[in-house]
Amino acid sequence: MAGCGRTELADIFRLHGQGYLATHALARSQAKAWRAIVSCRTPALGGHVDQCAACGTTRHVYHSCRNRHCPRCQTRAKEQWIANRHRELLPVPYTHLVFTIPHALNGVASHHFRAITDILFASAAATLTAFGGNPRWLGGKLAFSLVLHTWSQSLMRHLHVHALVASGALTPDGQWVSSRRGFLFPVKALSKVFRGKFIDALTQAREQGRLNQDANTSDAAWRQLLRELRRHDWVVYAKQPLGGPAQVLEYLARYTHRVAISHERLVSMANGTVAFRVRDNANPGKKRIERLPAQQFIGRFLLHVLPLGFKRIRHYGILASVHKHRQLARCRQALAAPEPDAAIIETVDAFLRRVTGQALACCPHCGQPAMRLMEVVAPSRWHACSTGPP
Repeated sequence: MAGCGRTELADIFRLHGQGYLATHALARSQAKAWRAIVSCRTPALGGHVDQCAACGTTRHVYHSCRNRHCPRCQTRAKEQWIANRHRELLPVPYTHLVFTIPHALNGVASHHFRAITDILFASAAATLTAFGGNPRWLGGKLAFSLVLHTWSQSLMRHLHVHALVASGALTPDGQWVSSRRGFLFPVKALSKVFRGKFIDALTQAREQGRLNQDANTSDAAWRQLLRELRRHDWVVYAKQPLGGPAQVLEYLARYTHRVAISHERLVSMANGTVAFRVRDNANPGKKRIERLPAQQFIGRFLLHVLPLGFKRIRHYGILASVHKHRQLARCRQALAAPEPDAAIIETVDAFLRRVTGQALACCPHCGQPAMRLMEVVAPSRWHACSTGPP
């Protein structure tokens, strides 16, 4: 267990992992994430030993795994992402939207994850682009980013993308058109267009052979799936985040670097059962405790380990990488906004001082800036050579 009795994801893997692995095979990406999470900030990854020259206190510092699925490693990654994005933020309000696909697609997604999520990204982007380009609404090009989430609070599969959209558009003649205050596009109309674009793209993918024939895509199952998708309304959720540019970035970073479950949500692990907090839909604003057998909990978590090389954050419109710098410059000119400040690369010591209030050079016992490197700890041979969980 982690310090102070707190349950962490690595504890669950260590205690119940062998039982899970005895009956389940892991994808390569899952094995890599598993190994990283269990090894994170342990001697397996190497590190160093410091000693205080003033009082003699020693401190062991082990390396982080930096895996994007590790709950321990997202703070630093989030801060770096915010620093990189700060120069791309425009001095305008931003709108947060969520595009969700029905659970009826979960079966197909389990066999064709990349195809379904690519269609999700493309359909959401095409819907926003179409509305932004329509003179009835804005008549220009939007600046927006999409972030994929695959989970619900109880770790079931729940595919959706979060969109952060600058509330306005750049017209072809270089003017900035702002949306109405507190309103970007009508969500009911967005939902209908999104559903149509997704179903069209899904049908095309099947005709092109991108969805192989299996139990979920046989002719009969396919016809039933399309009926179900057309029968129900699809929901696009919209909310305008509050605050200035810095608050907007912090707001989006909650979604860009969130993992399926954080350590703060884990309550306990006892008698082969994991307890964790989830939102109580029956009582808005409150939490309830959900309990799962440990091996079932592990299986649900691994559902949300993304394939190797998969991009879960994608940028569109003005923010598309091909012409981003030129287009952002045109936006700033139209908004009479100054050029962004030069990027500042924060040191690890400065980051730790800001986030934790502690400095690397200061002794955790006496507080004197007298910590000195005493020993380098090399990574274990097992970690260097292993291709999967132990």
